[in-house]
Amino acid sequence: MTIILECLSHTPLQGYHDPAPEILAEVEALQAAMKKRVQAFDPELVVVFAPDHYNGFFYDVMPQFCIGLDATSIGDYKSMAGPLDVPRDIALAMSEVVLAADIDVALSYRMQVDHGFAQALEVLLGGLDNYPVIPVFINSVAPPMASCRRSRLLGDAIGRFLSGLNKRVLLVGSGGISHEPPVPEIANACAEVAERLIAGRNPTPQARVARQERTISAAKQFTAGDSSLRPLNPEWDRSFLDILARGDWMAIDDMSNDSITEQGGKSAHEIRSWVAAFAALNAHGPYKASLDYYRPIPEWIAGFATMQAQSLRSVESVAA
Repeated sequence: MTIILECLSHTPLQGYHDPAPEILAEVEALQAAMKKRVQAFDPELVVVFAPDHYNGFFYDVMPQFCIGLDATSIGDYKSMAGPLDVPRDIALAMSEVVLAADIDVALSYRMQVDHGFAQALEVLLGGLDNYPVIPVFINSVAPPMASCRRSRLLGDAIGRFLSGLNKRVLLVGSGGISHEPPVPEIANACAEVAERLIAGRNPTPQARVARQERTISAAKQFTAGDSSLRPLNPEWDRSFLDILARGDWMAIDDMSNDSITEQGGKSAHEIRSWVAAFAALNAHGPYKASLDYYRPIPEWIAGFATMQAQSLRSVESVAA
């Protein structure tokens, strides 16, 4: 078995409210390089850890973790729409191993995913169904949320399962670092918004466009410095990325939800996807990681980063 990791930030604002052309060119060149690496690796299985933004998961029943046994992308913003190629038997076996490890993961035979998953699949794989993919949802925007420690344990259980497969496996973590886009909270929402957070599946095209316009408008205000949204925090971002590169799991376990919100913003909890992906890689043994890119991009309301890593055991196996 060989296993590699690619973690990347996603943004619904790419193509709607972009940074300066030279910065956009940096990101696009980086994404092209990531895709080239994945194509050269030619994975037999991809496991994607990602959040949702009240497009597929709602407060009618809000799991902390969910493994998709069948999944479809809704195609919000400019992300791809359509079915993922989910190997159901492997996804079911993986869920059984995770449950046996005392991680209470939900299952879905009709998972809907949004740009949090779809952008990563498009960037890395060139499409939604070009490779077998198991989507793993991690709640990152809907309080109350499980801890980063629980995401680590989820990733560890999945990684131990994957280590038993004789396959080339790509692990993907998709999520922003510091960022606080205008995502509503049910605690202080009016009745109309609360209902959308509880049961907002399959909105009308008009409602989806209106939501996208609100996000674009908020990004313009944020870039202009005329916003109440929490500023990006490059220092915190780099500290977190360094923790992952070093595999400092004690520091991960010590990260409280309140501190993440305070330092990184309400949507910085998407770092859980990165934590789970790295923990899955770590379950296969020591790894070597590199930070390929980091830049605070206010136009996208995001601390934007990419990292790659590979198991040293896989490297030794290939060398032998």
